[in-house]
Amino acid sequence: MTVIIAFCANILVAIAKSVVSLITGSASMTAEAAHSWADAGNEIFLLIADRKSARPKDDRHPLGHGREAYVWSMFAAVGIFTAGAVFSVMHGIQELANPAPVESPGLSFMVLGIAFVLEGTSFTQAVVQARRQARAAGTSVLKLVLRTSNTTLRAVVAEDFAALIGLIVAAAGIYLHLVTGNGLWDALGSVVIGLLLGVVALVLIDRNRHFLVGASSTPEIRSKVGRALQDHEEVNRVTYLHLEYIGPGRLFLVAEVDLVGNDPEEEVARQMRRIEHELEGHDAIETAVLSLSVSDEASLRF
Repeated sequence: MTVIIAFCANILVAIAKSVVSLITGSASMTAEAAHSWADAGNEIFLLIADRKSARPKDDRHPLGHGREAYVWSMFAAVGIFTAGAVFSVMHGIQELANPAPVESPGLSFMVLGIAFVLEGTSFTQAVVQARRQARAAGTSVLKLVLRTSNTTLRAVVAEDFAALIGLIVAAAGIYLHLVTGNGLWDALGSVVIGLLLGVVALVLIDRNRHFLVGASSTPEIRSKVGRALQDHEEVNRVTYLHLEYIGPGRLFLVAEVDLVGNDPEEEVARQMRRIEHELEGHDAIETAVLSLSVSDEASLRF
């Protein structure tokens, strides 16, 4: 729902900015139009990411399709960098060399104000969702957005935040152009917007790369899962635990455990399979693989 709201807002804003940029000739408004079209296109990638990553695991994908989210989100981040950042900086540099006057500035401010309300609505929706998850995880909103495996949430928050800052920069560039009569301010606004988009895109690219190459869970989640496994009535101790994200909110669990008692091999195999199924019944565990500990291995502390 958050992505759909952001997509609708970006389409409306992109159309309005494009029309006004043609009327006014403002470099900052042109950069903002490119920004909004890039964001609208990126929302499509995020919708695809959500749909593909939610498919259940099968014989060809025993760990599920969760990493599809990071692949398509990576495309979206690269799109921000190329279609938004590079275009805005290049356009701003061209305008710096040959600044043009801004026509009908009142129309620009009106559209920027409407865009701020629409982008602000989308940003508020995303922040409310992030705050709810941060409260449940016992962390701050900023840390959650940067560290969460939910790449769609991170992208929407980052893009909407950049959009709001970009609107302020565009308005400031046009205003300073009007006050000073110097078109360099408007052109400089386009460059600043491009640089802002570049920073956001690089952060998103790095975060998606982090999860694509196999990111382990946070220490807090590891301790929580480890304690739950340690407290299982059929588990005596845990000597190894590996938790790796294989999709938004989905973990691959590998552990070595010492089971209670000394049952025959066949019963031990059944016990371990039963515990694996119990673990996979948890919303956050996509696949669990258990093996037996060696007697001289030290127990883990959680």
